[in-house]
Amino acid sequence: MKMVLKGKPMRVQFFVFCAMTSFSGLALAESVETSVRPESRPNADAVTAMQTAKLTSKIRPNARPNVIKKDRAVTPEAILAATSNAGFKRWISAFRGRALSAGISPAAFDRSFRDVAYLPKVIERDRNQSEFTKTIWDYLDSAASDRRIANGKAALETHRAKLDAIEAKYGVEKEVVVAVWGLESAYGEFRGDTPIVSALATLSYDGRRGRFFESQLVAALKILQSGDTTLENMTGSWAGAMGHTQFIPTSYLDHAVDFTGDGRRDIWADDPSDALASTAAYLSKFGWQTGQPWGVEVTLPNGFNYDLANRKIKRAPADWAGLGVLDVDGKPVPDHGVGAILLPAGARGAVFMVFDNFKVIERYNAADAYVIGIGHLSDRIRGAEPIKAEWPREDRALTYKERQKMQRLLTGAGFNTKGVDGKIGPNSIAAIKGFQRSVGMIPDGYASLKLLERLE
Repeated sequence: MKMVLKGKPMRVQFFVFCAMTSFSGLALAESVETSVRPESRPNADAVTAMQTAKLTSKIRPNARPNVIKKDRAVTPEAILAATSNAGFKRWISAFRGRALSAGISPAAFDRSFRDVAYLPKVIERDRNQSEFTKTIWDYLDSAASDRRIANGKAALETHRAKLDAIEAKYGVEKEVVVAVWGLESAYGEFRGDTPIVSALATLSYDGRRGRFFESQLVAALKILQSGDTTLENMTGSWAGAMGHTQFIPTSYLDHAVDFTGDGRRDIWADDPSDALASTAAYLSKFGWQTGQPWGVEVTLPNGFNYDLANRKIKRAPADWAGLGVLDVDGKPVPDHGVGAILLPAGARGAVFMVFDNFKVIERYNAADAYVIGIGHLSDRIRGAEPIKAEWPREDRALTYKERQKMQRLLTGAGFNTKGVDGKIGPNSIAAIKGFQRSVGMIPDGYASLKLLERLE
């Protein structure tokens, strides 16, 4: 989910756990700064039948935590003595002053840092940039697997009353909220068990994005100071995302809600009410339109101008129909507002007409794969059919080095990508289209293995 900082959306301060922001030819490259949780979503197949059964059991809200614990004294000196990394100790000492200046009380800081530890594995995760990527079809096979769909339907039935109430209040369809829950934590089964304060302190001190993580750490301390949860309960992903739907601390402060009315915004409790309502509130805040689909699968006519497949080019469904763009049943797409044409696997895969709600889901995670995953999973939970088009499953995603090689070859052939960074953005897409036209290929801008082989 995207945070808002001082009134301005800050997409660059999120992490995408599994995708490049451009999806032309690449599905999921890891750890790109545009989303909430830089971590792979739980595999649907890991959710066992026993876990599914849990979804149908009665859930009891956690008792209100005791905010201040007096079981032992904590002092700045005791905190520093508990750590073994000298540089980390010095950083804590300096950070304490900054935290206090940001409104954290000395007692709250010392209490929150009493058992803080430097976590080397967190740094390993942060710096582990995968060489390989997933294709869109591989991603969707997991995101909307039979098991995840079945578990989503079970979760919806178990929590239908509260989800109906959330939908009525925020205008976000319950299936969409459940789909986010399913992709973020497998319906609450994998919420993360990393101590958030230690993880964020480690990343603030030694990570690649220290300023960002320090802002998250201050926000986490504010959450603890307010009493919404305890230090023991504040666990989550290695990068600081928390709860059933994986809010980062700043997003929590800005958007989490107390749906149960118990005085706490408890996204960590076994009862997912506050977390699910917070997700709906977040999507509503950024313009969710009730009743509008995220997208509709469509077919393209022979001779379609692939330059029109551009997120910036939006037209009414009737206008697209006039160009031969129809739904999979050969009918014009209903008027859901203006839409754009998206080809996540180029001309050889499924094609979607996407609407404004697609952009709203992007606030949660900016990767096309993630948005399609949420949208399609929500459709399937609602009872819709699978995607009709076949994917080019004989193809595979390009590695980082192969993407760089493609950029060098394109530039050498006279189609300048304006840089060799391994990211297939607008400049590379334009170069790919130019080369494709020059050799008689469909100019869809898709960075495929076949294209690389042609360049070689």
